[in-house]
Amino acid sequence: MIEEPAPDVTAAMEANDVASREAGVRVLSVGDGSATTALTVESRHLNGHGICHGGYVFLLADTAFAYACNSHGIPAVAAGADIAFLRPVSAGTELVAYAVERALTGRSGLYDVTVRAGTEPDAPVVAEFRGRSRQVPGLAGPR
Repeated sequence: MIEEPAPDVTAAMEANDVASREAGVRVLSVGDGSATTALTVESRHLNGHGICHGGYVFLLADTAFAYACNSHGIPAVAAGADIAFLRPVSAGTELVAYAVERALTGRSGLYDVTVRAGTEPDAPVVAEFRGRSRQVPGLAGPR
């Protein structure tokens, strides 16, 4: 169930975000400047070392970031992002990404996303992601 101030934005993004959906990312919640997404690591997500490919961890965090920075109802895109991978993840792990807005000044935003291996608040941190957004009011929304 999605709880957020701009439900039309969330619905449109979910309908059009084929990459996240096909990777298995689920949107758990969206709030004012925040979002939570999840992914259950499957064999299709594993790299050559038998652990979750960093690209999928990044995708999960980036998806939470995208929903958080678009939660204000103004189209926003990524201006940049960085991630620190802190621990490996094996198949069967439930990854949860928690995005929170740190600053929104003018059209520029700063968001932190913590990815945890589990749903508990104290579950081990897998990665820390920092995203920078730019609101683009004239950008055509999802069709």
